[in-house]
Amino acid sequence: MNQENTNSSSFPTTKSFYVENLGCSKNQVDAENIISTLVGEGWISVDTADDAQLIIVNTCGFIKSAKEESINTILDFTSAYPGKKVLAAGCLSERYNQQLMEMIPELSGVFGSMAPSHIPEVLDAVFKDEKPVVIPEADLSVTPRKKFFSFDRSVYVKIAEGCNNRCTYCAIPIIKGDLKSRPFDDIVSEVRQLITDGAFELNLIAQDLAGYGTDSGQKDLPRLLRAISAIEGDFWIRLLYIHPDRFIDEVVDIIKGDKRFLPYFDIPFQHASEKILRKMGRRGTAQSHLKMIQSIKDKLPEAVFRSTFMTGFPGENNGDFKDLLDFQEQAEINWVGFFTYSREEDTPAWSYRGAFASKISEKKAVKRKAILEEKQTLITQRLLDTFIGREYDVLIEEKVGEENLYLGRTYFQAPEVDGLTVIHSETIRPGDVVRAKITKRNGMDLEAVSLEE
Repeated sequence: MNQENTNSSSFPTTKSFYVENLGCSKNQVDAENIISTLVGEGWISVDTADDAQLIIVNTCGFIKSAKEESINTILDFTSAYPGKKVLAAGCLSERYNQQLMEMIPELSGVFGSMAPSHIPEVLDAVFKDEKPVVIPEADLSVTPRKKFFSFDRSVYVKIAEGCNNRCTYCAIPIIKGDLKSRPFDDIVSEVRQLITDGAFELNLIAQDLAGYGTDSGQKDLPRLLRAISAIEGDFWIRLLYIHPDRFIDEVVDIIKGDKRFLPYFDIPFQHASEKILRKMGRRGTAQSHLKMIQSIKDKLPEAVFRSTFMTGFPGENNGDFKDLLDFQEQAEINWVGFFTYSREEDTPAWSYRGAFASKISEKKAVKRKAILEEKQTLITQRLLDTFIGREYDVLIEEKVGEENLYLGRTYFQAPEVDGLTVIHSETIRPGDVVRAKITKRNGMDLEAVSLEE
């Protein structure tokens, strides 16, 4: 990064900005909405901080490691560009707003990005050197997005903000507040427009998709999916993150009835010990979760699953960990992400007392995580082998170097978190959807040959 020492105390005549986005796909949508809002106000979005008069760091504040990354990123930019305006946005801003400004006085302002439409007025204050700290109420209306951090044929559509599940370890309700569902018609209109604009894969996201509409007393996810199903065209719909305690069986029937809805189920089980699950604030059991998986497979034999498992939750003993290992073996989930418990202030688990609050050492939690990861690698590879010799549609995302080598994904590979499908071809291009035959597995990826040469 090149350093600049120019003084930007007055509002620039040529307005350029750069967004450094951190965190999850939901944060990514917020960043894309910020970009769309500013572009609509005449700002120019640039690809490097060197070319920008304003740098926006869209932070994550979910767990300790994410907070550290966000703070270090802000410090990197304020140090490298002392003459530029640096605005902190995103989850860390939502959670620590005034403290963040006090901790990093070099910041030009702090903005809670759950209402991107408010950012122009914040920037008025930023360029008057007022160092604003603005955390507006959530506004789920969006400006049509034209720039995406991900591949523009695969986009994220956020249908709700906040969460009512209250898992005891989770800081999301503290950061984002209670569940707030986007207006039904707004979502359907955005999906229709994205498809018109060329998007092929639309990934519906929220803290919990199954909670959509429950803030007004309705379980509206099935109604939303049926409305999207009524849209004409060739596209994929992928559902990302459904809390197992809220899973709606009707969703399986809708997916079965429309092949454009991918039989991909992202269900974060987190653990299998009933004792640990209860202390996490979850109602399920290993048995009920296994039953759920089997029920889905009975209706959709082609269904694939992604989940997350946590190690090191307070009080997790050897027996609890064995329960998780046993569940992992029985469930045979296709893809699993693993993380260790992060003790977050103001969450219920933060204040646990007594025998259950016995702390698991970080070393032990990391070791247990490694055991699960090693075991999952074998499970995932074994399940990937079952796809060899079969034909699937592959969404081509990018070309590799100068070779005729392309990276893509099938229905059972979600963006950014799962493996890839590699195809050798002289005719396909990024953005194509190609019928291909899987020929081999290479680690956690697959290789295929195009059937359209």
